[in-house]
Amino acid sequence: MFDVVSVGHFSIDSINLPNRQLPYIILGGSVAYVSLSAKRLGANVSIISKVGGDFPEAYLWWLSQEGIDVSKVAKIKQEKTTRFELKYSGDLSNRAMRLVSKAPSIEARDLSSFSEAKAVHLAPIANEISYEVAEKLAKSADVLSLDPQGLVRVFDENGFVVNETLKDKHILELIDVYKSSQDEIEAATGMADLQSAIKVVHDFGVEIVIVTMGMKGAVLSIGGAVYEIPACTPNKLVDPTGAGDAFIGGFLAEYVRGKEALWCACVGSAAASTVVEGVGPTFLGDKNEIYRRASVLYEKGIKR
Repeated sequence: MFDVVSVGHFSIDSINLPNRQLPYIILGGSVAYVSLSAKRLGANVSIISKVGGDFPEAYLWWLSQEGIDVSKVAKIKQEKTTRFELKYSGDLSNRAMRLVSKAPSIEARDLSSFSEAKAVHLAPIANEISYEVAEKLAKSADVLSLDPQGLVRVFDENGFVVNETLKDKHILELIDVYKSSQDEIEAATGMADLQSAIKVVHDFGVEIVIVTMGMKGAVLSIGGAVYEIPACTPNKLVDPTGAGDAFIGGFLAEYVRGKEALWCACVGSAAASTVVEGVGPTFLGDKNEIYRRASVLYEKGIKR
């Protein structure tokens, strides 16, 4: 049984950072960041994804060398891999995203080789996961986690991304752990007030709600208690892509071991602080450094 299975599209990201003329072309997709974060913490990790014939074999080789199971990644030679262009503002606080191409959606029949996992994390980035897929995975997982970012995205005629209300909120009835950014939970629920948005998600039966807010930290809501998780300050901020995904990867790696949710969130924040110190998913810190940073945060945990 795997500890953490991530489900969603890989992407090939073109990341435009300020003060650099040429973009970085690098492996992307939430599943990459989630899986590497969980693996760094010793979790047994697998990925379910679909890519096109243009997806470099070197990426799959590298992930397998990292100890991640990629046997459930389907490569459809005649199709294209999901690709995004990301352009960050000068202070890295905002980004514009454009969808360049999209791989085929993940379907229930693609799950035939999947048996069970302690935690399955649904990580769509371009509407590639349906309710049917989520329902099937829920039956095989002790914990079903969701980041709805790819379910609230719509794309204009040029591929640029904007958020809209979650079309089918019934998917939340399947979920145990919800994680998104503040903008995404407000878009998903249609609630501009954060506490109201969190309540809407809980009202669907979701036990744990996590809202990440960049350098402002994160909010963890569980069992009627709300915790403010401080942001873990990185040594340097190079590329914020995937920070929220590294957060949930770290959280789930600890949560499936039976650790307290507040501690799991501190580990998530620590993991996020390491990935932003380099470009792409390759700069995640080692386990000892993540735990060291998490221990510092845990002492600052504030219940409100």
